[in-house]
Amino acid sequence: MTDANIANGTNRVAVMFANFAGITAYQQGKAVPWRRVGVLFAPVVAGSGAGAWTATRLSPEGMKTVFAVVLILIALSVVFKTDRWLESAPTRLTPVTRNLVFLLVGFYGGFIQIGVGILLLTALVLGSGFDLLRGNAAKVALIAVYTPIALVFYFLAGDVDLRLGVILAAAYSSGAYLAARLAVQKGSAWARWVLVAAAVGAAVRMLFV
Repeated sequence: MTDANIANGTNRVAVMFANFAGITAYQQGKAVPWRRVGVLFAPVVAGSGAGAWTATRLSPEGMKTVFAVVLILIALSVVFKTDRWLESAPTRLTPVTRNLVFLLVGFYGGFIQIGVGILLLTALVLGSGFDLLRGNAAKVALIAVYTPIALVFYFLAGDVDLRLGVILAAAYSSGAYLAARLAVQKGSAWARWVLVAAAVGAAVRMLFV
């Protein structure tokens, strides 16, 4: 058990409550596309459980550099291919490919939480045809569903500091609720720049922190 593993596990407590708070705000704005996102629950939960189980046996540090580059590429896509992110479109993936994509993203989310929201949002918008607002709402719903499953594995491995997790949850939850409310009020165009900032920030954290 390493400090990185404990941080990875403890963070899930805060993430779980933050995304519950985010769902509340998006649901108040009637922005959660439950019917469309519901079919994604099974693959993302299965992937998350497998990723969390793997993370309790390996250090997640080695994956950070690779995914930092991925996040930078996503940020560039948001800036230079704006229309793909702001408008709804037909689903671009077949059901089998879609399930595989969300299984893999779920695995990453279970393994290491940093940047998973951006990867999910990319799969939802570019792969499944969501606009940025509803993609954000769907992303929050998916993370809220798979995080408790991942958390079980971290608890069983002794990688959770519950006291610290609860303290973090209070801060995370208030921030997530306010961010979701702003996203509903301001729409996809505003969320675009938040996504760019989040992607770059997560990439920098992976590379240098």
